[in-house]
Amino acid sequence: MDFGNPFEELQKAGAAVQNLVGTAVNAAGEAATQVGEVAGDIASQAGEAASGAASQIGEVASGAASQIGEMASDAGKAISGTIDNIKQDVERQKAMNFQSIEALQPVANVVNEATAALDDETRTVRESSIPEVLGGALGATAGGIASFAALYGLGTAGLSAAGMTSALAAAGAVVGGGMAAGVFVLAAPVAIGAGVGVDLAAKLRADQLKQEKERLYEEALRKHQAIIQALKEETNATKERMEYLQSLNILLTKAIEELREDLGKQ
Repeated sequence: MDFGNPFEELQKAGAAVQNLVGTAVNAAGEAATQVGEVAGDIASQAGEAASGAASQIGEVASGAASQIGEMASDAGKAISGTIDNIKQDVERQKAMNFQSIEALQPVANVVNEATAALDDETRTVRESSIPEVLGGALGATAGGIASFAALYGLGTAGLSAAGMTSALAAAGAVVGGGMAAGVFVLAAPVAIGAGVGVDLAAKLRADQLKQEKERLYEEALRKHQAIIQALKEETNATKERMEYLQSLNILLTKAIEELREDLGKQ
């Protein structure tokens, strides 16, 4: 049996091995190249993604900062506007003839006295609850007293127990009820309070003051017209009675004039 030349067989086997090794090396090289390309692509994509994310984060942060700045600016404007409103309200308040509900007490006092005068045709200054005020008003007509407060201030009965009771009763009558209701009307601003914003509280007080002026204005108008009618009809009245009615007429006229001015009525 002929086995051939063993050296030739070895040479062939070596050549085959070399070919296999070469092929393997080539394949490994190609694989390494592909892996490198894939890795490069992944790295490039990761870099782009990171760059995009960083850009988005920057935009979001910039937008948030801008919104915060706008909110702060709006808050500052709102605070400034509130302060301006309060200042304007204070200035308007200072320009009014009656700057508080308490300042309306003398008007309520006179309205109440007018009611008593109309209910009793024998009533004169002597029987009234505010004799000093009525006497001072009648004597001041020639002097040209400028305001209701000045006219009322000529007397001192507004500070007496009788004067206070009369004022509270009149204030209560305006809203319905007696002295108890009057106490509530005159003391109501004290109840406006805790937890309410400064601007809102000021507005509530201003609205309440306006409502009380409206009520007293309407009541004073009715009583004034009735007093004028009494002056015309009581032709046989005594001098004291006529002076009494005339004093009430003077005080009511001035009170109506100043209430109308505060309320912006023509």
